[in-house]
Amino acid sequence: MAEWANWSGSVKARPALVAKPKTEDELARIVREANEVRVTGAGHSFMPLCETDGALLSLSELDGATEFNADKSRVWAPAGWSLAKLTEALWAQGVSLINQGDVNPQSLAGAIGTGTHGTGAQLGSLSTAARAFRMMLADGSIVTCSENENRDLYEAQRLALGMVGVATRIEIDVLPAYHLEEKLESHPLDWVAENWDEMAANNRHVEFFVFPYGKNVVLKRLNPVPGEGALLQKNDMDESAFRMVCDICSVAPFLTSLLQPAIVPPGVRQRRVGPAYQIFPSDRTVRFEEMEYEIPRDAGRAALREVIAWIKKRNLPVTFPFEFRTTAADNIWLSPFNKGPCVSISMHQYAKMKWRELFVEAEQIFRAHGGRPHWAKRHTLNRRDVDALYPQAQRFRDVRVAHDPSGKFLNTHLAPLFGPEPA
Repeated sequence: MAEWANWSGSVKARPALVAKPKTEDELARIVREANEVRVTGAGHSFMPLCETDGALLSLSELDGATEFNADKSRVWAPAGWSLAKLTEALWAQGVSLINQGDVNPQSLAGAIGTGTHGTGAQLGSLSTAARAFRMMLADGSIVTCSENENRDLYEAQRLALGMVGVATRIEIDVLPAYHLEEKLESHPLDWVAENWDEMAANNRHVEFFVFPYGKNVVLKRLNPVPGEGALLQKNDMDESAFRMVCDICSVAPFLTSLLQPAIVPPGVRQRRVGPAYQIFPSDRTVRFEEMEYEIPRDAGRAALREVIAWIKKRNLPVTFPFEFRTTAADNIWLSPFNKGPCVSISMHQYAKMKWRELFVEAEQIFRAHGGRPHWAKRHTLNRRDVDALYPQAQRFRDVRVAHDPSGKFLNTHLAPLFGPEPA
């Protein structure tokens, strides 16, 4: 058995089979014969979504190409392509994704299936761009679903954590290719808080990063502009000094509060312009563990202030910054954004440092402010929590059972949440 690990190294598995099928026929044979099937992309899920002792599949080599509709407003794309590969191919065809997050190794299916998102008050998660799916079910058969065909299956599949079937192709909305201007600035947190509503309303994308012991935040704004030639600076930030601080704090955690204030100095002003698919993602090389909660927009800043105050009061060694973003509401059954627009607060910890107890306690703060977690990032929800937070959870389970009665696409993490109710 080959050992598999996720990107952060915290989730490990020994699947009976690790495979990269090249055709749908090969995929069908594996799916039919396996007792348990999970599909992995880049392993960027921090929860054990891909953990299995059955068949662990990657669709990165599955046959496929992009296929556009007449006006190039939609495209069928291979579900196993990474966002990096997909967005470069789309740019060559004159189109861009509507939005992206800040890294791009994830597969298209993985990003959509977990509700991955970028930032933007008027922009939903990547799941909201999905218009149809070509899927393989537990018996190896192929089915297509959309708003007009197999509607319940489509509604469940829009954010399904891989529990309904294996998506081989996904039709998504796209836009004519566009360039983005990125502005990075450092400001005091109070200034950002005072001006946040105005900035969120007047910028296509705005977010900030704040260290719990820092005096300044990094404010990041992205807006469409005309192109200015080739993008020379490929990454938004240099991580070398930050990496050194993390390594020091991993052996001397008590230094965290002393070193952090120097990471973001006052007066930072940086600008770059490039193709959207190159500006959105950044190369994050310092490995971390992550928890993210989606919190009703009006409660977001209070939640952030409370969690930072808790860290300072306890002098806790949280080495990474919090990331604060906006996301629009949607109507997807298992989406944490389906009750209204949210802010996303991402809490990270250096992968070499303790994180479990920190996250469990911080999670209580986020939950108290009405938060619901990003499914692929650390959380402790149980079945009762899922039912309380998601009124459509049982409807999702009913669709899942109808298409996978034996639970082939579940695993030990997902079965207690979405499998048969314990007797």
